[in-house]
Amino acid sequence: ITGLMDNYTVYFGHVLSNSFYPVLQRAIGVGSAFEGWSPREQDVVYRVLIPMTPPRGHSFHLELDSAEHRHVRNFRVRVQLECTCSREQKAEKMLCFLHHPEEELRENQDLSLLDTLCTDSYLDVHKTARWFYQLVRAVWPALPQSHTWHLKLLPSRRSCQFQVTNGTETFRTEMLFGVRRGYSDVFVSSQTREAYTQSTAWPESYAVAEAKFFKHIARQAPPDSLHLKCLQFFIHLQLGLSFSTYTMKTIVMHLLNTVPVSQWRRRHFLRRLIGINESLRLCLEAKHLSHFIVGNRRLPVEIRLPRDLQSAEPPNLFHQLAMDLVAHSQAISEYLDL
Repeated sequence: ITGLMDNYTVYFGHVLSNSFYPVLQRAIGVGSAFEGWSPREQDVVYRVLIPMTPPRGHSFHLELDSAEHRHVRNFRVRVQLECTCSREQKAEKMLCFLHHPEEELRENQDLSLLDTLCTDSYLDVHKTARWFYQLVRAVWPALPQSHTWHLKLLPSRRSCQFQVTNGTETFRTEMLFGVRRGYSDVFVSSQTREAYTQSTAWPESYAVAEAKFFKHIARQAPPDSLHLKCLQFFIHLQLGLSFSTYTMKTIVMHLLNTVPVSQWRRRHFLRRLIGINESLRLCLEAKHLSHFIVGNRRLPVEIRLPRDLQSAEPPNLFHQLAMDLVAHSQAISEYLDL
């Protein structure tokens, strides 16, 4: 999948080099498949996030949704036209979207990003997803993988999902797309976090920062470390219960950040499982589980956060349990079953 994504990136660059569509950067593997703890091998989805930067004559501006009290932070990506009247850009034979007559622009230059993938000056996730599908389908015949693999596109409104098969093996991939917040490892991405998300809403995503954390742990861990097996074990165990996969992942990440990696070896397996179980119990009793990335001052130095997230109060992932006594009672009951 990594090889396929790299090939796609190269061809995306060729196809889009003189266009006014977003510039696509190299895909970043995120989620359980790339972090090494997929709960069920037969259901693995290889998720990648493709960073987008503005094309020539455009700039991106991230605006936080005014409903800041909501648990999920949504942004909007405002697209702004920039003056390209400088000598350097005149040499590229590019007309300025701001200062050339509309008639001349229509006759001699492709449409701006505002006229293709935007709604009311904001980058539209649904339009961007449809564009991605067209791009993936168009580029596929040029890739070396197309000679031995079959591509099947799968429906999705906020990402580009497809599977490739060669008759014996099948790999399912989801291409998410996003815009980086400054120079950090935090993005606003197309991945939805609510039942309904507006087409111009881009939820804040910490998937890249979390993937970097697991890579950091892997570099330090001894060869017989079972930290991923511990997470896999609990993910399997809670299937069918209301505890989310992300809850268990967050608890294990907190423990990996406090318990030395030398204490996650095979001989510590039972002790670490008991520790995860105890952490879950304490969080349920307190109705509080802090987000791992936001406001965490003990992150490895290579994980870069925007300044506002460094000093932010970590969101409570169990906020619903604190608000709903019935939900809390049910969670305690399921924990006892667990």
